Amino acid sequence: MIDVVVVGAGPAGLSAAIAAAEHGLQVCVVDEFLKPGGRLLGQLHEEPDGKWVNGIEEAKKLYNQAVQLGVDILCGISVYDLKKLENGWCVYTTDNIIESKCLLLATGASETPVPIPGWTLPGVMSIGAAQVMGNVHRVKPGEKGIIIGVNVLSVAIARELQLCGVHVESILLPNSGILAGNAAQPEKMMESLLRLSHLAPSPIIRFGGKWVSPKLGARFFPKNGFKMWGIPIQLRKSALEIYGETQVEGVRIAEISVNGEVVPGTEKTVSADFVCIAGGLTPLSELAAVAGCSFSYVPELGGHVPLHNEFMQTNLNGLYVAGNITGVESAKVARAQGTVAGLTIASELNALAGRADAKIKAAIAEVMETRRKALIQFQPGIEEARTELHHKFYEERVKRVLV
Repeated sequence: MIDVVVVGAGPAGLSAAIAAAEHGLQVCVVDEFLKPGGRLLGQLHEEPDGKWVNGIEEAKKLYNQAVQLGVDILCGISVYDLKKLENGWCVYTTDNIIESKCLLLATGASETPVPIPGWTLPGVMSIGAAQVMGNVHRVKPGEKGIIIGVNVLSVAIARELQLCGVHVESILLPNSGILAGNAAQPEKMMESLLRLSHLAPSPIIRFGGKWVSPKLGARFFPKNGFKMWGIPIQLRKSALEIYGETQVEGVRIAEISVNGEVVPGTEKTVSADFVCIAGGLTPLSELAAVAGCSFSYVPELGGHVPLHNEFMQTNLNGLYVAGNITGVESAKVARAQGTVAGLTIASELNALAGRADAKIKAAIAEVMETRRKALIQFQPGIEEARTELHHKFYEERVKRVLV
């Protein structure tokens, strides 16, 4: 039986593995993708200070550091079942069965699909798939694309596609009649855009983002949209259908009201050779459910998340979570959470010698500071939502003790 199994070789999983291995623990990391790095692999962007962040290089650094510490990293292997043992966990993979004293789930998040007529045509993909094609495999998803879905993810990746040499024709909303929910409401999507205004190249947009309310912004949003990095963002236009005979040929769109209703007589077609659907992200928490974790539905964190505390402990002994499985945030926050999890595991296994509490407390403070400084907030109210989630964790623990 080894000390720790980490499921997920993304920024959270690798950081946790490094923190645990630095204190002498035997760590094994398992990931179903062929390369370690997780969501880091697709990232390529410029920080406000002009520094470029290359996710592939960042992932390489984490991987090399983990390997030098003796971490066993197994890629291309899936975990399909978990069992609680008397003194640890049994992890069932497509390659073998691993028993460990502690288990960390750092499985990340998955994209939320938005069904649109024509979405099964060749050339239609999720926004994340386009990001992986361009930034990881160095293959352009097409020459001219349309992105359906206005949110933090779609705007950020649109810029990355542009850097790959792809022409992004526009970013617009899905039709409100197609199970799109808030994704089709201009006011709700305006909230998402305002959280990105500080990254806009235009000083006018940056200034306006600080003072304009989502309701006012949606009402007076130009019908032809505005441009960021030359990419038209259109909150008053909706995608009704993706059309094409044997592959994507374009999108049928129409103008919409502030309430998301189609304006009659405004329909037209726009040509494109690929389409990206951006429905947002939700925590990938199936394995936590298989393990028997308690859950809480927290919209600000992306959906149902395993109940956990600031030490990344779940309600099950020896089971930890870190990264986007705990709520959708940036890769930097995921890395900081991973460090907290790794140190807490080391403490539980009596490997964190000297000032253990101070080390963990400092790591938790780093998570909070990283969150506050994050360039991109996927949802408003994340910090408050996490505080409430931690309270629920301790309330449930008290109830179990009383029972």
